[in-house]
Amino acid sequence: METLNAQLQPAQLPDDRCRTSYEIFVYSFADSDGDGIGDLQGAIKALDYVNDGDPETADDLGCGRIWLMPVFPSPTYHKYDVTDYMDVDPQYGTMADLEAFLEACHARDVKVILDLPLNHTSTEHPWFQAAADALRTAEGNAEACPEISYYNFSNEKQAGYEPLEGTNLYYEARFWSGMPDLDLSNEAVREKIREIVRFWLDKGVDGFRLDAVTSFYTDDHAANIEFLAWLNDTVKEIRPDAYLVGEAWENQQIYARYYESGIDSLFDFAFAGADGRIAQTVKGARSAASFAQDMRDEEELYRSFSEQAVNAPFYTNHDMARSTGYYAYDDGSKTKLAGTLNLLQAGSAFLYYGEELGMKGSGKDENKRAPMPWTDGTSAEAGKDLPQGINVCAGPPDMEPQAVKFGSVAQQDGDPNSILNYFRNAIRVRGAFPAIACGKTQPLDELSSEDVGAFLRTAEETGAEGTGAEGTATEGTGKAEEMDPVLIIFSTSEEERQIDLSAADAIGDFTNLAAMLTVSEEPVTFENGVITLPPRGIAILTKQSN
Repeated sequence: METLNAQLQPAQLPDDRCRTSYEIFVYSFADSDGDGIGDLQGAIKALDYVNDGDPETADDLGCGRIWLMPVFPSPTYHKYDVTDYMDVDPQYGTMADLEAFLEACHARDVKVILDLPLNHTSTEHPWFQAAADALRTAEGNAEACPEISYYNFSNEKQAGYEPLEGTNLYYEARFWSGMPDLDLSNEAVREKIREIVRFWLDKGVDGFRLDAVTSFYTDDHAANIEFLAWLNDTVKEIRPDAYLVGEAWENQQIYARYYESGIDSLFDFAFAGADGRIAQTVKGARSAASFAQDMRDEEELYRSFSEQAVNAPFYTNHDMARSTGYYAYDDGSKTKLAGTLNLLQAGSAFLYYGEELGMKGSGKDENKRAPMPWTDGTSAEAGKDLPQGINVCAGPPDMEPQAVKFGSVAQQDGDPNSILNYFRNAIRVRGAFPAIACGKTQPLDELSSEDVGAFLRTAEETGAEGTGAEGTATEGTGKAEEMDPVLIIFSTSEEERQIDLSAADAIGDFTNLAAMLTVSEEPVTFENGVITLPPRGIAILTKQSN
């Protein structure tokens, strides 16, 4: 595959929130000590794979932000049931290891956000343990034990409630019995949360991924939005440039409302997963023309609730089946195109670790969180072992064996046509043209069809300071008018497609083929106003510079 210009460089982003993010499940990512469990030291050693901090190189992904799934002490492998919100799980390392990770990321101008599950704690959290112990004695009241008021207890069995052993009481636990729900309307709980976010922001964390924001209060969107607004205000009072992205696993019309809270971003579930608009478009169940229209429509929808809304497009995450399984008999070309359609969306695009390799994993959650395949044991034959000093993890307990369909990092690294190198190029293209991440979508219906999508991405004022780029530190002006527009044309067809740009009067100035992404060695061409796209090819055009 080609990007036309091998020297594409990251450019200044007019809105620093529009970075390309990489989601890491530490448990399965990189093991530094050989115990089979990923750790923070392993993640540090693997940082050059994500972003080496050098914009001149092209053998890293070039992501500008990392989302760490929960790193707090927890009795489970996934660690969404927290026992201490201000410490690091010993399986992953120490607080010093996390501080070293932050320092190494920031040296590369890579931001770090932590996964913060506030909806519930673990039953082993000291708060719940104190409440449960008090309720089993004559001192079972909130005056004697304030922690009792941190949770929701009932004298009657209700839906979503679990029996509290040794009592006739029940506690709310909507996810499972090991995760008792917090009462987030309690002022003492909110004060604890304020202490938690301040602790991590003072450590240098750049923001938070907020778990299950539609479940803060059961079946009460208004209350959820109120709490999210409080949390957003609390975080921004401590650090105004902190970035918050929320998980609202609902239909688009519902989660769009959550932008009323003022939160920076919400994950765009409408486009994600096996039945989302990305996969539907690649499969041909939805037209390429409608993909551009859908992007325009959702931008308008989100901004109707908040002018500062920044979409968070993603394709898969740790709760979803891996995308390679979406396409039967795929040779990798559909996996490549789908990943790029995610990266071509405006906003803060997220990439789940291993998707850039075409990893497989479906069924139970453990299968979706399989080990990162750095090497398959034949790395010497493949070229080089990347990165040095780490081991492939064993994976979560009870995980079923997962095939590595398209090869390990070591195998794909030296293959210019690999999925890995395609993603590297796609992220470089996204980073080189700020309008892709930070602009406004204008569909071009006159150039679009069932299997060809065309749209402009143009400047839009965001009101944000320009404070960086993908992997390079710059001093920005925050002026959206300095962001050059781009014309993007993509094909979902298995056959060559020709598009005559003269059909759209509005794009007469876009005569520079600035970059291309192709799933094979066959290039995009542009002659006499006609773009020729090879199967599943993508063209990026800009205006000719004077």
